[in-house]
Parts: sequence; C-alpha cells; structure tokens
Amino acid sequence: MLFKEFGNKSLKTIVLVHGGGLSWWAYKSVVDLLERDYHVVTPIIDGHGEDGDNPFLSIEDSAKKLIEYIDLEHGGKVFALTGLSIGAQIVTEVISLRNDITEFAIIESALLIPIKGAATMAKINNLIFRLIKRRWFSKVQAKSMSIPKEMFDIYYNDSIRMTKQSLINITLSNGNYKVKPTLSETKAKAMIIVGEKEIGIMRLSASKLTAAIPRCKLYVAQDMRHGELSLVHPKKYIELLRTFFED
Repeated sequence: MLFKEFGNKSLKTIVLVHGGGLSWWAYKSVVDLLERDYHVVTPIIDGHGEDGDNPFLSIEDSAKKLIEYIDLEHGGKVFALTGLSIGAQIVTEVISLRNDITEFAIIESALLIPIKGAATMAKINNLIFRLIKRRWFSKVQAKSMSIPKEMFDIYYNDSIRMTKQSLINITLSNGNYKVKPTLSETKAKAMIIVGEKEIGIMRLSASKLTAAIPRCKLYVAQDMRHGELSLVHPKKYIELLRTFFED
C-alpha cells in the first residue's frame, strides 16, 4: 500500500481511501478542495495503479496496513477516515479493529451483506480478464462506476496494470465481507452515504451499517448511483463533510 500526501502536515489529517479499480486520482478534485484546511492522505490500495505489482490480498490485510501507517506516521489517530466502495469496507474494518483511531468515519457505498455468487463472479472475472485491455470494455466499466469522462484515460491505463489474481481477490473479498461485532465499539462519529439509485443490497447494507454504529447518521444521495457523490459532485461531497464535522 502506497500513500500520497497533500497539504500541511501540521493540520488535521483526513484519509481518503479509493474504490476498487480506481486509485488516488479518483479523489483529486476532493483533495484540491480540502488541502488548504487539512493534511490529506490518499492511500493506493494494493493491486491498484502505481501499486499494481503488489497483489491485493483482502480487505482485512489492507485495513491492517492502513492501521500500521496511521500508527507510524500519525501517532495512532487521524481526524477523519473516508472510503468509497471497497475503500469504505476497508474503513469499516479499520474502525472495527481500533475503536479510537479516528474522530470521524465517512463510509460511502459499502457492501456489507455477503453475495452468494461471489465465487462465481470471481471465476467470470478470470474468464474475461483479457477484456480489460479493450477500451470499449473499460468505457462500459467506467460508466457503471460513475467515473467522470475526463478521468477515463488514467482509469484505463491503471486498469490494464492490475493482475488477474488481484482482480479475483478483490471480487472475492468485496463479495464476502462481513461486519465484525466489534464495530459497535467504535468511538468514531460516522456518516453512511448511499446513492438513491444504488441496487437494493447496497441500500440494505447502508441501513445495517447505520444500525451497527452507535454515533451514526445515514445520508441518502438523491438521484445518485454507486459512488457518484464523491466522484462526480466533489463540491457537494465536501460541503456535506464540513457540515458533518461541525455538527
């Protein structure tokens, strides 16, 4: 796991954990809006982008690496942890393992209900891996992930760097992840974000997560799809975060 840092290190630290198939650049517009007031860290999850040669193993493994970084570089605690999709699952795992690691947790579009067909999906990914290098296929994928058109080229170039094993491991870990009982012990104030147009299992996951965390609020992004709020509407996303921090 690699880490990119922006802004003054003496300011409060916000960590932004990207979604599957993306990298730190997915949060670039958000970083631009935050770095004057915060020290911003954007991890690159194993198996993605610049860290493509280092295979992704699991959500649990990624969470432990993020905790190790926070312990080493930030004295064991940061101001806020935010995550999108598999990044949101990683944030959920982190606050399950360490109840005092952050003041705020923002969890966007997290799948918290295991998918029965995850193993089958992994096999399909194995079969269609060669399609990843086709631009037309990547365009379909990018659209389903709410990736802005101006980010497509960097998304495509990063996607072809991902190994087959990382893709399979991401699919399995994402589809099989379960909420840990220790999540209820977190001291973080949390906000769960889900798009109104996301599939039912995602909305159910958001409700389950909201019920599991003591100090928590649910925000339904009206007329939005999976990950659309932070990827497509960074200003609205930042306004929501600032209000949440000050509430």
